[in-house]
Amino acid sequence: MGEAQEVLHQQIYVEKTKEANAIGNANANHQPTLPQRTNYMWWLRMAIYSFLVLSAQTIATLLGRLYYDKGGNSKWMATLVQPSGFPILIPFLFLSIPKNQITSNDHINTPPASLRTLVALYLSLGVFLAAVCMLYSIGLLYLPVSTYSLICASQLGFNAVFSRFLNAQKFTPFIINSLFILTISSTLLVFQNDSSSSTKGSRRKYAIGFVCTVGASAGYALMLSVTQLAFRKILKKENFRVILDMIIYQSLVATCVVLIGLFASGEWKVLSKEMRDFKLGEVSYVMTLVWTAISWQVFSIGAVGLIFEISSLFSNVISTLGLPIVPVLAVFVFNDNMDGVKVIAMLLAIWGFISYVYQHYLDDLKSKSLQNGSPEVSLVERG
Repeated sequence: MGEAQEVLHQQIYVEKTKEANAIGNANANHQPTLPQRTNYMWWLRMAIYSFLVLSAQTIATLLGRLYYDKGGNSKWMATLVQPSGFPILIPFLFLSIPKNQITSNDHINTPPASLRTLVALYLSLGVFLAAVCMLYSIGLLYLPVSTYSLICASQLGFNAVFSRFLNAQKFTPFIINSLFILTISSTLLVFQNDSSSSTKGSRRKYAIGFVCTVGASAGYALMLSVTQLAFRKILKKENFRVILDMIIYQSLVATCVVLIGLFASGEWKVLSKEMRDFKLGEVSYVMTLVWTAISWQVFSIGAVGLIFEISSLFSNVISTLGLPIVPVLAVFVFNDNMDGVKVIAMLLAIWGFISYVYQHYLDDLKSKSLQNGSPEVSLVERG
């Protein structure tokens, strides 16, 4: 009889243990509900920012080429439309931002940057942006849009180098492989003698366009790295309002600089004639410039958003992802030649992009394995 009672007690103990474990597992499964939801919102923001970068970059580049191809000749006007669309963002400054939209990087006790520091930051970035936009305009003037887009892939390599020194970006074999392949991809185009109908001028102008595009890619990459550094060291907070401030103020400065250049060069005197002689008509001339300006501002929102959500290098990677889109569309829109050299350069650029993205995939797997392998960390944080 005593043995039967002992067996019964053991069965009851086992059942209670199983029940306790079931409750514990239920609580454990319920625990990550909020982080998962937050993770979904982060991925949604990433998808929106990436879509803005890819779509706006493609549209703006094709419209910029259309301006030159249909009779536009002013480098200063082509430069002006790149930063001058910022007024469309001003109404968003008056929108109220809920506190839960502010990222965890905001430090409540950190004093804000001084006005002098902010003015110096936006002035320097704005002047530099104006110079980069001018280099891009010259490159797009003298190069076919397909060649221009492929050369722009070099900005990913420049950005990796600048991020290494300014933002402590780690170099792995896959990132080094990506940089090496992208360098080869751009170098192949140096030896190409492209005589497509959308190219203006001789071999000398082709060389000028190539050098200016590479210089613009390096300058833009440096701007992205400096912007990431400014978020971390100067602004010290990352939310939607800070993104708008960064875009609007530096675009305002860049617009003023380009306007000074436009009037100083005397090109403003021929703009009315240029509009009348535009092959698609005066209304199309205005609409081409307006939508180019709007597209570049939409691109800026996506690019800066990706910078503070992840890094300047990742923002540049998403921009590089759009490389195959523009050359393919240029074949149909502008009758650009897609010869063997360009095809090889495009494939190498895609390979370099995939190599970099795979490194991010490995980093993500490593991060998840560390989190899953250290449950005591979450217990301490909850405690």
